Amino acid sequence: MNFKQPKIQDLHQPALFAQLQQKLNNKTKPVGSLGQLETLAQQLGLIFQTESPVLQAPQLVVFAADHGLAKHGVSAYPSDVTWQMVNNFLAGGAAVSVLARQHGLTLTIADCGVMHTFTPQQGLHDCKVAYGTADSSQHAAMSAEQCARAISNGQDLVKSLSGNALLLGEMGIGNTSAASLLLARLADLPIEQCVGAGTGLDQQGIARKTKILQQVLNLHAHAHEPLQALAAFGGFEIATMVGAIFEGAVSNRVIVVDGFITSAAVLVASKIEPLVLQRCVFAHLSDERGHVLLLEQLQAKSLLDLQLRLGEGSGAALAWPLLVSACNVLTQMASFESAGVSLADS
Repeated sequence: MNFKQPKIQDLHQPALFAQLQQKLNNKTKPVGSLGQLETLAQQLGLIFQTESPVLQAPQLVVFAADHGLAKHGVSAYPSDVTWQMVNNFLAGGAAVSVLARQHGLTLTIADCGVMHTFTPQQGLHDCKVAYGTADSSQHAAMSAEQCARAISNGQDLVKSLSGNALLLGEMGIGNTSAASLLLARLADLPIEQCVGAGTGLDQQGIARKTKILQQVLNLHAHAHEPLQALAAFGGFEIATMVGAIFEGAVSNRVIVVDGFITSAAVLVASKIEPLVLQRCVFAHLSDERGHVLLLEQLQAKSLLDLQLRLGEGSGAALAWPLLVSACNVLTQMASFESAGVSLADS
């Protein structure tokens, strides 16, 4: 299976941007006084190619998979937690399950490579490439064929989902290691700047994790192209997200990016096709150490900073009401003329 680069439309439309700016400036408020919310409203208008954007059938997808590298103690939790948490998602007991219900988000769990066989059930989508990636300290985490298949699975999954909004989440013990490796390689940063506590490692654990990840980088010194790095470091859930990001961009959906791992998937996708970034809204600044550097690489600004490091898509769900508000400001807020309010003195 060969990867086919997607064809993504450039959303740069000066005329529509000017119309959106004028519409916002004429609302009953001082110009620019809603700050980042106005920027978000403009972005949504450009994505949906209208002055009156409406969000429809939002889909929150949690991409789950296991990592062979996890056997080296790079996480505070064992790999069994991945499949156990998938069951918790499906049962409605996880943080993201609660937040998805609260905000009316359709929650889908994508099994991209969990080391477990699940009973087919509502809300679970089979995207499994294999039962976990290989140990990237010994081999490439994925073959090129597996990487391409995972990307294709992500594209097909999003094609099957309704609506115009895709919220990204993930679950996979060891996946902060994969994200740290991708950041270090694709941004050419020292690994020690990219490694954090993940699921809760102490300082000794972080030092051990950093040493292991440096060894992985050394082993795969040749893997500098985005897809080479993705195959070398993993994981299946990140590669499947890359495909989902591509298809979300192709179909002009707003893509709400959660935290560190989902941003790493965006980094890979944007290295291949930078236009995906026009559709991405970055929900929050994670408390995971490397996330601020990752956002700098993407030249992105997050909506929230709540010191989250849970993953799952929890930050994306929490940021969702801001997207709703941004649309409502454009579509429901009165203009000076319609409200009979005097304009500011020039």
